[in-house]
Amino acid sequence: MMEIRIGITQAPRDVVLELEDEKARAAFKSAVEQAIAGKSDTLAVTDSKGREILVAAAKIAYVEFGAPEGARKLGFGS
Repeated sequence: MMEIRIGITQAPRDVVLELEDEKARAAFKSAVEQAIAGKSDTLAVTDSKGREILVAAAKIAYVEFGAPEGARKLGFGS
């Protein structure tokens, strides 16, 4: 599992979802790049729980790709 966070402009919280594997991550990254480049009006993704998430491309503030599950963590949250 890999956690993804999508920041949306003028929204108090970010959207958090999980993707199953590296193949899903690569497909999602490609979709993000197309949305940011203006090649599509929306960013669409289906997470590991089957939820479909649509975000207007113009409202994407940032996308954070987390470390894969099981990666070494440091700090107080580990």
